[in-house]
Amino acid sequence: MTIPDSRAPNLEDAARGSASGFRRHGRVLRFCSLVAALILAGILIFLAILSRRVQQVAAIDETRPSGAIVVFGAAEYSGHPSPVFRARLDHAYELFRHGIAPLVIVTGGGARDPLYTEGGVGRDYLISRGIPDLYLVAETQSDDTAESAVRVSAILRANGIPDCVAVSDAYHMFRVKQMLNAQGVRVYCSPRPGSIPRTPLARSMAALREACSYLVWKLGLT
Repeated sequence: MTIPDSRAPNLEDAARGSASGFRRHGRVLRFCSLVAALILAGILIFLAILSRRVQQVAAIDETRPSGAIVVFGAAEYSGHPSPVFRARLDHAYELFRHGIAPLVIVTGGGARDPLYTEGGVGRDYLISRGIPDLYLVAETQSDDTAESAVRVSAILRANGIPDCVAVSDAYHMFRVKQMLNAQGVRVYCSPRPGSIPRTPLARSMAALREACSYLVWKLGLT
């Protein structure tokens, strides 16, 4: 008679242990999936709320007398402002002409253009429209809205100016305001006329894009 070796593996125990391990692994996966789903749902809800706020701010014109008008740059083409940028500059010109502020600051670096910057092109355009250089400042180092807000706030502090009227596209205004407020600047929004997208889909996409950009900035990822 053969005596069973107690040291030999027990296949039934091994099978039970394997099944138990699979169940534990499955529970962990389900838990992780649930957490991921909750996080994703939270982000989507937050973006929906932000998108709604972007649209609300876009519909408000807060123009009032202030220390400066700040024009946020857009594309320039070989020394000429793009149509969007020109529309912002024209709006800033009208505000200056009506005495809203004694100083106009135009922001924007050169991106890939080695010869021109958005700030410089904007300043030159406003000079061509009749605003004396004495009343213009070109901020030419920033690469995005967040950098523009930081550099503009430094210019305002250096000149003892506590507030400004910000000029940009309507759906950009929420992010502009939040970023300038974060730098301690009191800002009033003055969106350029005609900058709200025309269709519901375009408005929704523009609001979502701005909400995502704001969230990325808020998380410190830019």
